[in-house]
Amino acid sequence: MFAAFPGPALDLSFIETFLCVFSGGTVSAAVFYFSSDFFMLRASQKRIKKMKKLGEEGKPVKKFTFMNKFIVRCKSKFGLYVICFWAPFFLSVPLGSIVVAKFYGKLKMTYLYITLGMFINACITTFLAYVIF
Repeated sequence: MFAAFPGPALDLSFIETFLCVFSGGTVSAAVFYFSSDFFMLRASQKRIKKMKKLGEEGKPVKKFTFMNKFIVRCKSKFGLYVICFWAPFFLSVPLGSIVVAKFYGKLKMTYLYITLGMFINACITTFLAYVIF
């Protein structure tokens, strides 16, 4: 979200800043989107290990935190396109990509939508960095 703002201070052109923001976001989204299964499995194993350490048995109870409720509400209210375009922007690229992969990972076009969202977000933030500020 803030990667474009050092561009003018470093005397980079608009296109150079845009390409850096877009390529960095896209590569990061690819790494976390395609490795999201690993991260979700690891988090699940850590929760199970913690439950065993505390002495509780059985299936771990799901906790509905504010962020979980917010993400599910956004998924049901806005749908695939809004989540793919804006989750990596507002939640951070790693977390947003993992959330998108968790909800829509089985759909083939999801990563393309994330990339399109990165393009739109890079345009907006670079424009703000050079024109507004």
